[in-house]
Amino acid sequence: MKIVFLDAYSIGNADDSALMVLGEYIRYEHTTPEDVLSRCEGADVLITNKVKLMQSELKYLPSLKLICIAATGMNNVDLKTAAEKGITVKNVADYSTDSVAEQTFAMALGLIHHTRYYDQYVKTGAYSNSGLFTHHGRPFFELKGKKWGIIGMGHIGQRVAEIATAFGAHIAYYSTSGKNLEAGFPCLSLNDLMEQCDIISIHAPLNEQTQYLLDYEKLRLMKPTAYLINVGRGGIVNETDLVEALREEHLAGAALDVYEQEPAPLNNPLLSSDIQEKLLLSPHIAWASAEARQRLVDTMVQHIKNHF
Repeated sequence: MKIVFLDAYSIGNADDSALMVLGEYIRYEHTTPEDVLSRCEGADVLITNKVKLMQSELKYLPSLKLICIAATGMNNVDLKTAAEKGITVKNVADYSTDSVAEQTFAMALGLIHHTRYYDQYVKTGAYSNSGLFTHHGRPFFELKGKKWGIIGMGHIGQRVAEIATAFGAHIAYYSTSGKNLEAGFPCLSLNDLMEQCDIISIHAPLNEQTQYLLDYEKLRLMKPTAYLINVGRGGIVNETDLVEALREEHLAGAALDVYEQEPAPLNNPLLSSDIQEKLLLSPHIAWASAEARQRLVDTMVQHIKNHF
């Protein structure tokens, strides 16, 4: 059996040695669109995270039997063509729930408690030179008693709700599908959620219902003291509108782990120097704890074993 991983950089240093036991395992760190066909030739199993496998590739791969997607989203594979050719496609669900939930709180607390500001206050010597034992340059608030709004109450949203409840926050949510109305917390309209909540976190997929769900008109509804966290998908928030809303102080700050274009280009408005104190940014890493990446690999190994 020939197994080809097209973009193995995506799993970092996770242990993939179990794939070697299953057959001839070829690992490519990166694969350009021009190299896809030559690298996939003769493969029984393909593993991909972001490398696209569409009709233009699949029709030339007669030996291919299984595609393992090293992610939850399946938009990088032409599922219709795969089904027509008898190719099984397997993704990995729920492997990163705890990782994403924990990163949500790392980002939320970093914003709310102004961690970066206070860290620099000490490291630059300002604290040493102040002559005072404390410093109140950036007031912060507790999560207890605050209203936490969740956009997308799937497995990750539910885990975030569980943790936020342990902090003493009050939960409300908006169902992007309009179907998940019995999650055990108040289900609000999007406008009400934006207006009422002190923290809003996004855990929804990107689709026709969520593309640019949060534009300027929605962002301007937020409390000027509220924070937005997006660990869902970049296209859910209009980045240009978010920058405008931050400049006009319609919200206090935002933390983003995902972007409309990844990697974020140097001309992305989110990198504007005048708003950096209101932003906390990370490079799409919420899913990628060491444990989550290993679960991802282990589940793909099991998919291959089960299929053959």
